Amino acid sequence: MSSFSPTRRQVLLSGALALVTGAARSHDGTVHVSIDKLVFSPAEVTVKPGATIEWTNNDAFVHTATVKGGWEVMIPPGKKATRIVQASDSVEYYCRFHPNMKGRIVVSPA
Repeated sequence: MSSFSPTRRQVLLSGALALVTGAARSHDGTVHVSIDKLVFSPAEVTVKPGATIEWTNNDAFVHTATVKGGWEVMIPPGKKATRIVQASDSVEYYCRFHPNMKGRIVVSPA
């Protein structure tokens, strides 16, 4: 018999489903993207204009979320950084220091 209450079990299952499907976790208008072992996870997020994307860098070195010819967010090791999504932010981004790290932001209509 499990010691988890049904509510706790539902929360755990929801989190597992998000990991399996690659869905971004969101609460309070913030979409969370983790960086771990040189990977943005989830690699693609769909958001509405005005939402906040928060990157959490779990690696021991600095990363960026960089849009070629556009904006850049610096994400120090062990820290978080954010960007408020603009309507024009349907973009692909990468880490300037580790160009094989790639992500995508899809902005859906408000």
